[in-house]
Amino acid sequence: MYTQLLSRLGLAGLNPMQQAAAEAWRRNADIVLLSPTGTGKTLAYLLPLVATLTGEKPREATEKVGPAALIIVPGRELAQQSEGVMRQMKTPLRSLAVTGGRAAMEEHRSLKAVRPDVVFATPGRLLDHLQKGNIDGAAAKFVVMDEYDKCTELGFQKDIAAIFRLLPAGIRHIVTSATDSGDITRHLHPGFLKIDFRPARPEETASAKTRTFAVCSPRKDKLGTLGRLLSHIGDCQIIVFAAHRESVERIVQYLKKEKFPAEGYHGGMEQERRERALYKFRSGAVRTLVATDLAARGLDIPEVRAVVQYHLPENETTHTHRAGRTARWNATGDIYLIRSEEEKIPAFVSELGEIDVEATPLRPALPACAALYIGRGKRDKLSKGDIVGFLCKVGGLRAADIGRIEVHTAHAYVSVARTQLKNLLTRIAGEKIKGMKTLVEPMRG
Repeated sequence: MYTQLLSRLGLAGLNPMQQAAAEAWRRNADIVLLSPTGTGKTLAYLLPLVATLTGEKPREATEKVGPAALIIVPGRELAQQSEGVMRQMKTPLRSLAVTGGRAAMEEHRSLKAVRPDVVFATPGRLLDHLQKGNIDGAAAKFVVMDEYDKCTELGFQKDIAAIFRLLPAGIRHIVTSATDSGDITRHLHPGFLKIDFRPARPEETASAKTRTFAVCSPRKDKLGTLGRLLSHIGDCQIIVFAAHRESVERIVQYLKKEKFPAEGYHGGMEQERRERALYKFRSGAVRTLVATDLAARGLDIPEVRAVVQYHLPENETTHTHRAGRTARWNATGDIYLIRSEEEKIPAFVSELGEIDVEATPLRPALPACAALYIGRGKRDKLSKGDIVGFLCKVGGLRAADIGRIEVHTAHAYVSVARTQLKNLLTRIAGEKIKGMKTLVEPMRG
């Protein structure tokens, strides 16, 4: 079963940490999995969970029971991302992410329609659905607390405690975390198994797969240095971290003025705008994502090859989690810290090189693809296959011209080769998709 699931995800095998987690799973005990960010903890619990539930007798479609597994995560993006990974496994199991950002009643209707076997949820929204009876926790066999340290950091302890009071006493617990917080075992049964893959020194994990550089800005305003640094890095996916929401907006405005394709990402943005920004970055329609530390935990985008810290990290934890957005799994990556002449690189940043980009001309790297918005979605019975068929048969594209497709409740996103965009829009103007009139246009910010 593992081999088949991994093949569908495009992976050759498990890493040592995931192998240890799979072995622990077979012992039928509660599990605490400690491993640095970017090492594949999501698959470490999701693969054995999905394999176990898939091997059990399937439930009848009309059977009104609650989900067999509840996955608690600290943020909506991680919930949607993890649920997307499960969908890629293409098993008979049904899954759903409930995260807030839309009306609870709309999620309730989705829960009734899908009847999920596995629910991915943020703590507050899961508690709300359990208390209202929208989710029946009585049938749950497994509960996973993913990124537990982040959940506690965001103050979800009371919500998590309330959730466990509503779940069966014999439910099996799996906890993942990058750090060993003091209360991490308070919800577990006696005899739990602890799998600790943290390095003796935190910097050991990153240093093997990353290079770190200091970049001096001769001016207090670092925007010009950032533009030259992005030109120096070249054509790859880059996350730029800034300390404040206002800074994110200012940096994005500057980059767009200089013709660098960029999007912002912070907690003050409306959910749909954040969703679009992440899609454009994941699909490669923009090369640069400028973000607050909201993006420093939970986002797993393997294509990220560089992290730029526009504002220096306040502490070692912040630096570690920012740096952890690159060099995911077995990939490598580079980390850049921009400092003004008055600033000093923190002592906790080790193995540091220096580069000078002041003579580098501004050369925006244009992405190879463009993102399209389609005004139809799942509620219109629109599928990825429908989109591919429409773009190929009506739009004249080849399958190789089509990239990442995401189908949401009321809309969909698709990336296409930038060189084909103008001709495509001409050919599909006024055409129907699956017999439906709909808006198809380049995605706005």
